Amino acid sequence: MSRVGLKPITAVDKVAVKVEGNQVNVEGPKGKLSLELPEGITVEVNDGEIVVGRASEQRHLRALHGTFRSLVNNLIVGVSQGFVKDLEIQGVGFRAAVKGKDLDLSLGKSHPILHPIPEGLTVTVADNTKIKVEGIDKQLVGQFAAEVRAYYPPEPYKGKGVRYVGEYVRRKAGKSVK
Repeated sequence: MSRVGLKPITAVDKVAVKVEGNQVNVEGPKGKLSLELPEGITVEVNDGEIVVGRASEQRHLRALHGTFRSLVNNLIVGVSQGFVKDLEIQGVGFRAAVKGKDLDLSLGKSHPILHPIPEGLTVTVADNTKIKVEGIDKQLVGQFAAEVRAYYPPEPYKGKGVRYVGEYVRRKAGKSVK
């Protein structure tokens, strides 16, 4: 029994949900998104509610039921509100800037890192150290933020690196002189 999959999704004003075969199309004030459903997962749009169902009690369908309910909900939230990930850079001389369609990162390496910004994302940099990633696709926003963080994850001794805002980095004691 999927507890998440059984919960209906409440429809949001100004968001149109259309189901055509195994394709779910969602259109809202921020844009359009679509999702292809696997065989055995259904989506029904009733007045004010969206219900995700499954054809049978097979193990793989039960596993997909809650996942696709969350994915459809993410489509609706994305086109109505959007998603945001905030990153911060800590370290002397570490900085970031947006240059055209690339994010330019100076992270203490011998060369600047140019990371391309995908279509559908808006990246802004404030104070050379605060990066804000915005978009309507939750997976794309999270993936971009994870790729930027992976260039220099926060290290435990001095805390230098790229981290999510509010992320706790467990610090270690350095060498002790006897």
